[in-house]
This record gives sequence, C-alpha cells and structure tokens, in this order.
Amino acid sequence: MARRLRVAILCLLLPLSAVAQSDFVVRDMRVEGLQRISEGTVFNYLPINIGDRVDKIRIQEAIRALYGQGLFDDIEIRRDGETLIVVVQERPSIESFEIEGNKDIKTEDLMESLRNVGLARGKTFDRSVLEDVASFMREQYYDRGKYGVAIDTSVVDTPNNTVRINIDVKEGDRAKIRQVNLVGNDSFPDDEIRSDFELDTANWLSWIRQDDRYSKEALEGDLETLRSFYMDKGYADFRVESTQVAISPNKKDIFVTIGIHEGDLYTISDIKLVGEMVVSEELLRAMVLAQPGSIFNQTLLARSAEFMSFRLGEQGYANAEIEPVPELDHETKEAAITFYINPKSRVYVRRINFNGVSEVDDEVLRREMRQMESAYLSNALVDRSKVLLQRLPYIENVEVNTTPVPGVPDMVDVDFDLTYRMPGQFSGGIGYSESQKLMLNGSIVHTNFLGTGNRVALEAMSGRYQKFYSLSHTDPYRTMDGVSRTISLNYRDITQFTSASSDFSTTSGGLTVDYGYPITEFQRLSFGLSYQRAELLASQSSTQQAQDWVLNNGNTFVEDTGTGFQFFGTKFDTIELITGWTYDSRNRALFANRGTRQQLVLSMAVPGSDVEYYQARYNLTKYIPIWGQWVGRINAELGISKAMGDTTAAPPYKQFYGGGPSSVRGFKESYLGPRDSFGNPYGGNMLVASQLELIIPLPEKWASQARASIFYDIGNVFNTGEVEFTDKLGSPVEYKPSVDELRASVGVGVQWLAPLGLFRFSYAFPLNEYRGNDRYYGDQIERFQFSIGQAF
Repeated sequence: MARRLRVAILCLLLPLSAVAQSDFVVRDMRVEGLQRISEGTVFNYLPINIGDRVDKIRIQEAIRALYGQGLFDDIEIRRDGETLIVVVQERPSIESFEIEGNKDIKTEDLMESLRNVGLARGKTFDRSVLEDVASFMREQYYDRGKYGVAIDTSVVDTPNNTVRINIDVKEGDRAKIRQVNLVGNDSFPDDEIRSDFELDTANWLSWIRQDDRYSKEALEGDLETLRSFYMDKGYADFRVESTQVAISPNKKDIFVTIGIHEGDLYTISDIKLVGEMVVSEELLRAMVLAQPGSIFNQTLLARSAEFMSFRLGEQGYANAEIEPVPELDHETKEAAITFYINPKSRVYVRRINFNGVSEVDDEVLRREMRQMESAYLSNALVDRSKVLLQRLPYIENVEVNTTPVPGVPDMVDVDFDLTYRMPGQFSGGIGYSESQKLMLNGSIVHTNFLGTGNRVALEAMSGRYQKFYSLSHTDPYRTMDGVSRTISLNYRDITQFTSASSDFSTTSGGLTVDYGYPITEFQRLSFGLSYQRAELLASQSSTQQAQDWVLNNGNTFVEDTGTGFQFFGTKFDTIELITGWTYDSRNRALFANRGTRQQLVLSMAVPGSDVEYYQARYNLTKYIPIWGQWVGRINAELGISKAMGDTTAAPPYKQFYGGGPSSVRGFKESYLGPRDSFGNPYGGNMLVASQLELIIPLPEKWASQARASIFYDIGNVFNTGEVEFTDKLGSPVEYKPSVDELRASVGVGVQWLAPLGLFRFSYAFPLNEYRGNDRYYGDQIERFQFSIGQAF
C-alpha cells in the first residue's frame, strides 16, 4: 500500500516540462536505459500505442502502469518531435541470496517462502519487499517464543546493476513460561483444568516434554482444550473472554493469563433429527451417544455426527453434512439438540487409479478392491481396500485420495498412491567344519513373482552329513473368488552317526497341497493333503526315547554291521489331512498396529497309515492401540500332538519346542521342556506360550522398516505321558502340565526388515529359571538372542 501511494504522488509531481504541454499524436516510440529487460516488455506494459493522441493525463497513467510492474526505480517520459521517449532506470537483479544463523526454521522453508514473494537469485530486487520479509520472519520467531531474535539485512551493490543480499539471524533463547493464570474458573481448580495443556511452567520433565516453551500454536491448541474441558462437562455457554501474553523486560520469561466465563451447567432436554433421511432415522438415532437427561457433552455430539456421516458415506453420500446445533434455555438450564442432516447428492466412482508401482500387474492390485468403479463411493469399502493393499507383502505404504471429476459434481476418481517394498529376500552362505566339511546354504523368497503377486520360496542346504531342500509356490488368487493354492515339496537327509554329533538319523521327503477358501471378509477355511515318506535310524548308543519310538512304530527293521553293533530303523508313509480356520483383521501383514489374527490348524494322519497321530495348534495375535503411536501386542500359542491307534507317541518331528526368539526369550532356543537321556532337548507334545509387548513409537522414517518393544514372555513345553523320560540318575521324571512350571522373562526387543529377511534382536532377563542340581537338568539361559527369518 505504501509503495503504491509513493508511486501515485510521484506521478503527480513529475516535471511536465519533460513532455510537450500540448497534445500530440505519437508517430514513433523508443526506450532508453534498458540493460536486461527487453524493449518489447516495456511496450507490452505501456498503455500507449503508435497513432494514439496523448496528453499529460495519459502520460501520468503510462508512468503509473510502468511503475506498477515493479521493474524500475525511475521512469521519465520525453518527447522528441512526434517520437515518445521512455527513459528508465532498471531495478537491480539479485545475484546471490544467503541466510545465516537460522536453526529453528529450516533454510529450505525460508527460501521457498522468499521465492514466492520474488526474493531469489535472478529476480528483480525490491527493498520494500525485503523489509516486509524481515518483519515476517520476526513474527515467525515470536510465535515460537523467541522474542530476543535479531534479524539484520544487508544489500551489497555488485557490478552490472546486481546486488548481493544477506540475512543474518540471531535467534536467541526461547522464552520460558513463568506463569499460566486462569481467571474466572470457580467450578474447577487450575491443576485439573491445565492437566491436558501442552504449555506448562518449568517442571522436572520439561527437558523432555519441552512444555515450558511458549509458541502461539501451542497456546491456540490449549485454548481449544480448555473449551472442550468445559463443553464436555455441561457448560454449554462457556467462552474464553480474553487471552494476554506478557513478556518480561529481559525477554526470557512469559506470563500467560486466560480469562474465562464458565456459564451454567446444562442438561439435554431433547434430541431431534432434521433433514432428508436417506438412511432410516432409527439407524441414525442409534448412533447418537448422548441421551435426553444426560449432561451436555460437545464431544459426544461431535462423535455422533461423525458416526452418522460415516454411515451415510457407506451409502455413497460422501459429502454429507451433519451439524449438531444446541438451543439453550437459560431459565431451565436445558439444551435441546437438533442434528441437521444434509446428505447432498450421492457420489459415484468414475475410475480407480494405482500410482507409484509399475512392478505389479494391474490385475493383482485391482482384485484387492472392495470399492468398484461405476458404483457409488463407500468410505467403508475404500478403507477396506486400502487395508487389503497394505497387507500385500510387497506394498510398504498406501495413501488414498478422492479427486472430483471436473464438470461432474457427483463423480470422483479414487487414487491409491502406493509405496513399493522390495518383494524378494535372499540369503546365502558358505562354511567349513571338521564334521560337515564344506557347507553351502541359501534361500530365496519372492512375494511378487514376475509381477503376478504369487509367492515362490526356495531353500537349500548341503553339507557332508546334512542336506535339506524345499520349494513352495503360493497363488493367492487361484480362482477369481479368492481361492488360494499352495504346493510345497521338501526333502531332508540327516545322517549324523559318522559325524559323531548325534545318535539319530532321519531321511524324509514329502508333497503338500493346500487350498484356502474365503468365507467372509475376514475369515478363511483351508483344506490340504500332505504325503510324507520317512526313515528314522537309531543305534544301541542312541537315547532310550529314540530307540523306543523306532522299535515300536512304523515298519521296524534291524541292521547288523557284523561287528556286534546294530542299527534300529523304521520306515513309514503317512497321508495327512490338514484343515484350518483363519480370522485376520490386521491393517498390515507386517508391523501392524491394530486388528486381530487367529488361526486354528488341525492335522491328522489318516487311519491306516503306518503311523497315526493328530496335531492341533491355535495362535492368537492382537494389536491394541493405547495412546498415540503406542500399541500393545498380545500373542498366545497353544499346541498338542497325540498318537492314535497302535502308535505309541507322535513322531519326533511332530514334537513342540520352547524357548528362543519365537517363544520365551532369554531361554536357549528349544531347551525348555523334556530332555532325553543325554540331556538334549527332545520336545514335548503340549505347548503353552504367550508374549505381551508394548510397542515403542519410532521416528516415521524407520516405522515401516523397524519395530522396538518391551516384552513379558511366559510359557513352556510339556509331556502328557506318551514318552517316558529319566533324570541324570536314570529315575523316571515327568513333565506334566503345571502352572508352576511355566517359565517367564522380561526384556527389550527390536525387529528390523532387511533385504536378507526379518532380523530379530532381544535381550531378556529370565524371572524364574531353574538352575538344576545333581539329579535334574537345569534351564539354559541366553540373555541376548538373534535370529533371521522370513518376513512373509
């Protein structure tokens, strides 16, 4: 405004002797004094053309128009015969622009703001704009409580009509809150009202919470908190009457005074719904959280409106407006609530777009959609579609936006912005030992094979006495209805008699086919068939448990080496029926923060198999949002294996093991529960384990790749009597289920998703370990534990 006023005054005071006092017709025009600006630019802004008749008024208008472009410091218009001469002095351009000393406000943010007002390298320099920017920066620092800030600007002339600009910032210390005073609160004490304030006077936690640092935004937030405090307690006509912020002369202490009018306590007398009812009024009324006779509560009314709006949004009324309006009766101290409902028009989806991923076939993403194109927009279906995309193992993050279609008010496009996660995990290694000699191992897992969304896993390990190979393929959409299919092959050969590291040899191989059927949005049933062929071999020096199982189950045979040393073996084929039920409402497959996953799996060797048994396993994982990004996690696992028919016990490879990263941390992996006659883990046929975790929020840049937690683990493995065990002295010992035998630990854990897989680190303190004695085996403690596993 000031600059425009100066231009107007300048135009009025121009020496009119520079032009003819009489009118004349312009036959030619030229511009003098230009350096960087082209003559055509000046003519474009000049409101005079060749052939125009000009007078002093036209000349003044022309000068005003040129000044208005902000390109010139001085303008003079002359006449040479019938030629109009425009003499200008260009404003300098900015050669360089530097900001120093700023810490509280990022340089990138400041430079972006300065570019928006024309202060940037190569732009025309206007000193008045620089002055305005300096004032603006001071206000920004004041809002952050830095009242001692000093901002100095300097402009240095450089050759070719350019300038070098420098802004030097001395931020100073942030002023601390010395007092927060409330005036007018008669019903509640200061401490109760201020308990949820972001601003506070200095306390012993201020160095962490920084709540004694003043900022304008924090004060505005606290004023809203103050309003909610009273409005939710029935004071419907509460208001903030004044807010004063005073600063001490040394600019280090701030005093905040808030004057309020509490008003009277109101109860709700009546609740009405008014407007177009595109959804039944009974259904909408059921979503009203407040009731007649209850104390007025603004938050409950606002949430009721949100619930109604969401319900209308499920039916395609995405732009519905619902406003609860209280009518206060100051005599009876009652509030009549009217919900004004305006559903507006139903909104339809024109197109669904997937942005940010080219590695996934469009069909793979589109089959996860619950919201359809050409159907009305349902916020519930869009949210569910987002969750299903987030649960894909190769999608790290999903953001969804609805974009109105230009010219069509009742139609939108739904855009899913996806962040792709590397779908492959690879690990490999080579080693050497005296027993195994050269050892090779490797694994590959790809969850988006060839862009199809199929999962392929290959694992191989080969040593002198141990070999293991497995291959699996999962098609999550074998049919359009979401029926999945998994096919897996495996082969294991452990011949360790010669290695002197074991007394038990196993050779096995099998094929498993499993189909999963969706029955609801969150539940699936699975049915599978597994064929296994196995050969187990023991010797006279094997544990008693190994000898007993080999000699009493399957097709037993004895091999005599001719040296008086015998091997005991058994061969058997099993056909196993597998059925399962899964409920999964998690918002992500990895690092979820809400939802529940339950799984029950029952498997049974069909009657008539060489070995007959059944196994049942149940797993529960539940995520409970607590506050902000803090999340609780509950994991529980139960399992039991039992022999059937003439089989004396479930096969050794069907036993459960306890202890370690996936069970009770702090105890050595697999060492909880029954021990064989050599003191090594044999496993048990019953598993009980639980993990309780408090998930600690991490910075946003790490949240999708890592997770930290504090945990409490409890559990153990038991034997219900199928296998006989002995102590160190050879006397029978039992591992019956008992609460007293549960082991527990506490500690901290970290999970990190890396290209090699999911790394798990934990440090635990066992709470009730058994140290053992001359007769009984003790628990083996391992406080720090580390493991690498497949993430998906």
